[in-house]
Amino acid sequence: MSRAASPTAGPVRPARFAAAVEALGQVLAATGPADRVLTGYFRGRRQLGSHDRAFIAEVVFTALRHRRTLAHRAGSEAPEALALAALERLGAARSDVARLGALPPTPAEPLPPPAAWDWPDWLPAALGDAVPPDELPALAAALAEPAPLDLRVQGAPRGRVLARLRAERLDVEPTPYAPDGLRLRGRVALQQHPLFTGGQLEIQDEGSQLAGLLVGAAPGHHVVDFCAGAGGKTLQLAAAVGPTGRVLALDTVARRLDKMPERLARARLMNVEGRVITDENDASLAGVQADAVLVDAPCTGLGTLRRSPDLKWRVTPAAVAESAALQARILAAAARLVRPGGRLVYITCSLLPAEDEAVIAGFLAGHPHFTPLDATGLLRQAGVDLDVGPTLRLFPHRHGTDGFFGVALERRPDARPQ
Repeated sequence: MSRAASPTAGPVRPARFAAAVEALGQVLAATGPADRVLTGYFRGRRQLGSHDRAFIAEVVFTALRHRRTLAHRAGSEAPEALALAALERLGAARSDVARLGALPPTPAEPLPPPAAWDWPDWLPAALGDAVPPDELPALAAALAEPAPLDLRVQGAPRGRVLARLRAERLDVEPTPYAPDGLRLRGRVALQQHPLFTGGQLEIQDEGSQLAGLLVGAAPGHHVVDFCAGAGGKTLQLAAAVGPTGRVLALDTVARRLDKMPERLARARLMNVEGRVITDENDASLAGVQADAVLVDAPCTGLGTLRRSPDLKWRVTPAAVAESAALQARILAAAARLVRPGGRLVYITCSLLPAEDEAVIAGFLAGHPHFTPLDATGLLRQAGVDLDVGPTLRLFPHRHGTDGFFGVALERRPDARPQ
């Protein structure tokens, strides 16, 4: 594992800057995820070296994180103007910036919120009372920072792994709350490290690790990961249930499960069945009764803006409403798989009550045989000293994690299986 200097350090070549402008233009014009667009851009330009790609990515993502304030600074949302202002923000020398293009004088009038926070106008109202108004500037600032690299240690004592990484002079520390987590600072190449290839390290945000603990997975349990995706929480659950337990990992899109076999093999886990389903009501799920069902629901992802800053410009209020409707359908379908006395856990990486509390309130109104459990108590049972109240809510400005919401519900033991 090695660390790299900032790609914007030192003089900037005009050709490299021109490529960044071109890439930024494609990202701004696209409707899909920025990282996917950027990957396609690099794939079509094999002549770009690793330093070129790192420079382009840093300029593009800085422009996305600070789009409104940079446009105000540059007097334009044109890709070249945003890229110049992004370079200036990244600390490039004034002479370098001036050599690449002209920026106007700094505007005398500051931007008002939410533009000054680099947020779309609709977002503060959509947050409702999820965040006190006096915390909004701190939340916005935290969401605009790049996320650290959080890891989950598996199959080895965390202290031993931590000592090894520190011996390699890496800036690493235990995560503040998650008992198996480590946090790496700086630009680190991880994929070839023996601890990663040997399955003792998995990339997983601390917030995701904490949310996964709400499931209460224990040796011998049968657990369903209803929206498994690439399998980060699936691996966490598989390790917890052990060789006598079983995890059924479901998703409606086959390619989301493509990386899971490799990750499972690396972690030496053989207790997971991956299954592609047609929709939340797939007939193959008839008769499944699990000790716990995790619904890591598809959502707007606004809690992950540190990693995907383009989301705040792509998500709309209409998309939030569509997401909430889908979440309600998935949660109702997943509930049918929970045995009496079992647990249903609903998680999103959203900050919005419309995707979080409102979905749970609607579900409980139609499913009185489910009872909410206290999130703080569940975390304490897992060895986590963190008072979040009855519902898990995590924020980057408070906890240093992505934004997460989580609720654990218990099916009454006397409730009949559906």
